[in-house]
Amino acid sequence: MVLNITDLLKREIPVEEESLLISENVKTGLVLVDIINGFCTVGAGNLAPREPNSQISQMIEESERLARVFCEQKWPVLAFLDSHQPDKLEHPYPQHCIAGTEESNLVPALRWLEKEPNVTIRRKDCYDGYIGSIQEDGSNAFADWVKTNNIQLLLVAGICTDICVLDFVCSTLSARNRGFLTPLKDVVVYSGGCATFDFPVSVAKQTKDGLAHPQEMMHHVGLYMAKGRGAKIANEVSFAELKKP
Repeated sequence: MVLNITDLLKREIPVEEESLLISENVKTGLVLVDIINGFCTVGAGNLAPREPNSQISQMIEESERLARVFCEQKWPVLAFLDSHQPDKLEHPYPQHCIAGTEESNLVPALRWLEKEPNVTIRRKDCYDGYIGSIQEDGSNAFADWVKTNNIQLLLVAGICTDICVLDFVCSTLSARNRGFLTPLKDVVVYSGGCATFDFPVSVAKQTKDGLAHPQEMMHHVGLYMAKGRGAKIANEVSFAELKKP
């Protein structure tokens, strides 16, 4: 049997995944990371996909499925939206998701979230949503959201698995470990609700400061790193029988 590089990687650094059953007994919050046009809608910007991408499409579908249930139950949802000023770049990436443009807005399938009373929209100007939640007075909007809603379990979905999702998860776990996010106990990354981008080495070699970024491989690496920091990885998310609110 011949294995490709990604299969070899998964064999050498496997990620143990589990099923997550969400019930009303544990206060759960949903965080959606950067599911915006500039990263997900074909042709929408410098970092948007150039053609339809199945991993990104699945991420959007699963994120919408989860968000529908959370909104029906009036459970807390926080959506981070990458939103930058034109003069503040993130090397080595080109200008992207400029504030006030459609690039920095939710994808069409999730725009309805803007009108939901249980949803908090947080625009951030850096990879890490935790750092991007620090306000001028030193408070942290994300930490306040966790505490205000008494969140015990945090479910995370979004893009990119190995960049913004991973950075946010790592900071959140560190803050939890230091006691800054009480009563938060568990952070769960939903693998089917996450995606990253594809940038083949053949293209990277022709791009100034370009770094190769094979999609399936880096998606797996992102999950592996999150697991190594203490997150749980779920390959299935379902809900116990829920009462109508």
